[in-house]
Amino acid sequence: MKPMGPIPPFFTGEGGMLLIGGCGAASLVEEAGDTPLFVYDMGVVQRQVQDWRDAMPSMLSLHYAVKANPYPPLLQRMAGMVDGFDVASGGELGRALEAGMDPAHVSFAGPGKRDDELIAAIDSGVTINLESEGEARRAITIARQRGRTPRLAVRVNPDFDLKGSGMRMGGGAKPFGVDADRAAALARWLIDAGADWRGWHIFAGSQALDAAALIETQAATLALAARLSDAVGATPPLVNLGGGFGIPHFPGDVRLDIRPIGEALARVLEARADILAGSAFAMELGRWLVGECGVYLTRVVDVKVSQGETFVVVDGGLHHQLAASGNFGTVVRRNYPIAVANRYGESPAEQPVTVVGCLCTPMDKLGDKVALPTVEEGDLIALFLAGAYGASASPAAFLGHPNPLELLIG
Repeated sequence: MKPMGPIPPFFTGEGGMLLIGGCGAASLVEEAGDTPLFVYDMGVVQRQVQDWRDAMPSMLSLHYAVKANPYPPLLQRMAGMVDGFDVASGGELGRALEAGMDPAHVSFAGPGKRDDELIAAIDSGVTINLESEGEARRAITIARQRGRTPRLAVRVNPDFDLKGSGMRMGGGAKPFGVDADRAAALARWLIDAGADWRGWHIFAGSQALDAAALIETQAATLALAARLSDAVGATPPLVNLGGGFGIPHFPGDVRLDIRPIGEALARVLEARADILAGSAFAMELGRWLVGECGVYLTRVVDVKVSQGETFVVVDGGLHHQLAASGNFGTVVRRNYPIAVANRYGESPAEQPVTVVGCLCTPMDKLGDKVALPTVEEGDLIALFLAGAYGASASPAAFLGHPNPLELLIG
């Protein structure tokens, strides 16, 4: 038997049925019409946003990283709850603007922006977080050709990383951003070229559960922003501090207490260098805001035994939930929290089961030797932490199965 991660504290059961936002899982499947189904509870997102605002300094803005979950109805709700959107493609840019976010509060990061994406960003008036000197030259050339003043920030590859982060985005050789020792020169060149220089984007890592490491990284980020700004000789309008807040996925993970992070950040901002006195500051979060709001519901189509091991076969799989299968950024596969939605709260059976999807690959595994109640055909399996990097981060076209349904509640 292998352990699983903790079920988020936002979910309960009633009469043996998992409740999502107060609604029974089976009734939500009936409302949507079928499985597999992603259900997103906006009540959880609202609570996360409010907890963040209660803990962080009032001068800090909250940006949503659209890549975490770009589902249009969710984006429309998020546009009224956060202060800005951060996008990473032309497609996400279009969705952000369609959701109603003010272009002045949208930033566009990511390596490899095509010319048509730069054109769309410049024409709409969003801020482009430049990833290289070459991208800067292309953006300036395009803006001049179109008679526009581009809003350009410099994404910095910092000379440090976020310790203990699940995905390190800074420190060492990286495809992201301009190395710290060249960033000031690029910013100065942008200003001299007539661009509207919007400041710095400094993202060191993501999915961290260590408050002390996050506190240290944020202090280092502000110190780096001050050094670079002094070298430029100008106050940056905005310093995007990145994010990095993680959520517990696996056995032994503990929920992050963000209150000490906010207290430490308030002290660092209060004592910031004079060159940053007139700057605005933002934090960019995705997974932490929406990851725990989602539940993936998939129906059991078969229960079979092979060599004494029981396999629960469902109509979903890694084509919708690549991360939960262990094939999206993890080295060793570990179990996300999983439950039988229509037997919620029942005691587990004596023998563990392995929950597998409907794809012809041994990688399609959603629960490896997990303790679940006795499972039968037709039962609903609930996979938690499905609000981020689920449907949009998975190979939906693989083997030609239907796309999952999505439903927003709350």
